[in-house]
Amino acid sequence: MTAGVEAAPTRRRSLPLALLISGRPKQWVKNLLVLAAPGAAGVLGETSDLLATVGALVAFCLAASATYLVNDASDVEADRHHATKRFRPIAAGELPVTVAVVAAAVLATSALGLAVAIRPSLALVVLGYMALTTAYSRVLKHIVLVDVVALASGFVLRAVAGAVAADVPISNWFFIVTSFGSLFMAVGKRHAEVVSLGDDAGSHRKVLDGYTPGFLGYLRSVSSGVVLVAYCLWAFERAELLDVSVPWYQMSIVPFTIAVLRYAQLLDAGEGGAPEELVLRDHMLLAASAGWAVLFGIGVLAA
Repeated sequence: MTAGVEAAPTRRRSLPLALLISGRPKQWVKNLLVLAAPGAAGVLGETSDLLATVGALVAFCLAASATYLVNDASDVEADRHHATKRFRPIAAGELPVTVAVVAAAVLATSALGLAVAIRPSLALVVLGYMALTTAYSRVLKHIVLVDVVALASGFVLRAVAGAVAADVPISNWFFIVTSFGSLFMAVGKRHAEVVSLGDDAGSHRKVLDGYTPGFLGYLRSVSSGVVLVAYCLWAFERAELLDVSVPWYQMSIVPFTIAVLRYAQLLDAGEGGAPEELVLRDHMLLAASAGWAVLFGIGVLAA
């Protein structure tokens, strides 16, 4: 089955299952980015920081599901005339719109309440994320360039949330790597849509008419180039803080580069429609990511 395409249910789903599916738990893997800043700062070994970061992760999962429910409830009539989206629980009549809206309100309130309990400033980040996601679904996704920037900004806010929750500073290089890495994935998602839909891309979503393969290739080259250069500079900057003979951070550049290049190769083949699934199913990408995590993690522990 093509990534991102929803299969027809074999039988009518129960209300709890329909509610769970509408919350799209598969998308929660994106929220692991909340762990990035605290992990890079090496504070996850502290119980209070770990609990605050995990709490922020849960808050983002709740907030994301709330926005998915609102989006599906708003688009229910359009989804019912779509080839695959008509199988979504709300469009299929398995989850009443009223129930979906109430559930979304409960999830959003819970997300904000949890964020406030952790740190009031975290609630502003979560609120900003929900506002951005809603604006993207309603308006921003229809504006060329603004759509990919907004999509990337959602990932950046996740990284910011982790830093705010654990009260750790975000280095300039970390922010640049996160921002352009997110843009790289967002552009890859658009590229996959253009490739898969072909000449019908514009009729499926008007904004896709604004993206040619050449322009998307340029955006991927720029964003991936900035990511690689920024990560190298960040790794060397962090290495100066270590008083060890083994260059752990510098060595992490190798698997990081392999991961970026492999992802670029997969994007070029039009496989970036669902980044969270792509990362989990490609063996080379997984191996490179694991190698990077080990080397970078040792560097953090050695600091």
